[in-house]
Amino acid sequence: MNKLITTVKNIFSIEELRGRILNTLLFITFFRLGSHIILPGLNANVILEKAQNSGNGGLLGLLNMFSGGAFNNASIFALGIMPYISASIAIQLLTIALPYFQKMQKDGESGRKKLNQITRVLTIFVTAAQAITYLQVTIPTEAIVVSAGWFRIYGVIILVAGTMFCMWLGEKITDKGIGNGISMLIMIGIVSRFPSALVQEATSRGMSGSLLFVAEIVALFFVVMGAVMVTQAVRRIPVQYAKQIVGSRVSMSGERQYLPLKLNASGVMPIIFAQALMFIPGLVAQSFSDKSDFARSISIAFGDFTTWQYNLLFAVLILVFTFFYTAISINPDQISNDMKRGGGFVPGVKPGEATTNFIAEILDRITLPGAVMLAIIAILPAIASLFGITRSFASFFGGTSLLILVGVVLDTLQQIESYLLMRKYEGLMQSGRVKGRNEVVAQ
Repeated sequence: MNKLITTVKNIFSIEELRGRILNTLLFITFFRLGSHIILPGLNANVILEKAQNSGNGGLLGLLNMFSGGAFNNASIFALGIMPYISASIAIQLLTIALPYFQKMQKDGESGRKKLNQITRVLTIFVTAAQAITYLQVTIPTEAIVVSAGWFRIYGVIILVAGTMFCMWLGEKITDKGIGNGISMLIMIGIVSRFPSALVQEATSRGMSGSLLFVAEIVALFFVVMGAVMVTQAVRRIPVQYAKQIVGSRVSMSGERQYLPLKLNASGVMPIIFAQALMFIPGLVAQSFSDKSDFARSISIAFGDFTTWQYNLLFAVLILVFTFFYTAISINPDQISNDMKRGGGFVPGVKPGEATTNFIAEILDRITLPGAVMLAIIAILPAIASLFGITRSFASFFGGTSLLILVGVVLDTLQQIESYLLMRKYEGLMQSGRVKGRNEVVAQ
C-alpha cells in the first residue's frame, strides 16, 4: 500500500503528467455526458424502455458496447467512434493494396497528414450512411414525436457531428492527454458497463450465492492475466548489426538487438471481423425458416451466441482472419530488406531471401497458437454464460472487450511509467518495466 501511495504521489508531482491526466479526465467526462443526451424529437421513455429490453449479442451489441450504451440510448453519440475506426481500417487496407496510398505512407509526415485528411473525409461519408440506416432500423416509429422525415434529416446531421466530435476528443486526448485517444474512448465505453454488470451479477446470486460470486471474480482475475500474457507474448529473433566506421577515427562496434514478433500480432481485429459476419448465417436461414425445418434450426442455432454451432463457426472465422490480418500487416520480405539496408542480419542466416523465409517460417509457427488462444478468449463469454453468469457480466470474461481493456491499460501504464523514469522516479513495477502492445524489445 505504501508503494502505491508513493507512486500516486510521484505521478501527480510531475506537472506535465498531472496536466495530461486531468485533461484526459475532462475529455472523457464530455464523452460520457454526450452518451446520455438523447436525440431531439424522441420520446425518452420509449427509448429507455427499448434499451432495457434490447439484447447484448451480435454486431449491434458490439456497437453498443463500444459506445458505452449510447447506441441503444439513441444519443447524439450513438455511432460513437466506430465510423472512424471503419474508415481507418479501409485506408489501412488501401495502403497495402494500392501503390498510390503506399507512396503517401512512405512520404513521411506530409504523407501521414494526407492519409489522416482522407480518413476524416471518408469518416463523414461512412457516418452518414450508418446514420441513415440507424435512424430507419433501430429507432421505433412510436418514439418519434415530430415529423419522421424532418427527424431523419436533422438526425443524420447530428449523428455525423457527434461522431466528428468524438473523433476530435480522441485526437485531443492523444495530443493533450495520456494514452491513445481513440482507444481510450472505446475502453471508457466498455468500462462504463462494468459497474452495472457487476451489480446485476451480484444481485442475481443473492446472499446464498455469495461464495460462487467470489469464485467468479477470482476466475475473472485469472482470465485477465491470461489475456495479458497473450497480448504481451513475443518471439524475439536476434539481429546482429555489423561494425560501422564513422569518419576516420570514431568506430561503432556491432550490437545485437531483437526483432519482436508478437504471438497475437493482429490484436482484436480478427474478433471484430468475425463478429461482423456472424449475423449472416442466422439472417439467411431466417428468410427460409417458413419453408424448411433445417433453415429454422439454423436460424435458432445462430441466433444464440451460446450454442456450439455458433461458437465453432466463430472460432473458425477468427482463425482464418488471424492468418489473413497477420499476412497483410507483417511483410517478412520488407522486414528482411530493411534489416539488410541497415547492416543487420540474423546470426546463422544469410541476408536476403533466406532471412525472408526464416522470418516467414517463425511467423507461421507462432500465428497458429496465437490464433487458437485468440479464439479461446473470444468464446469464453459464451462458456461463462453456460455456467449461469449473466450475459452482461460474462462479456468481460473474454472477447473484444477484454482484449481492448488489456491493451489500452498496458499502453497507458507504459506511457505513465516513461514519465516517471524520465524524472528519475521508480517505475510502476519492481520486477520489470510495463510493456505496451507496440514496444520494440531491444538489448
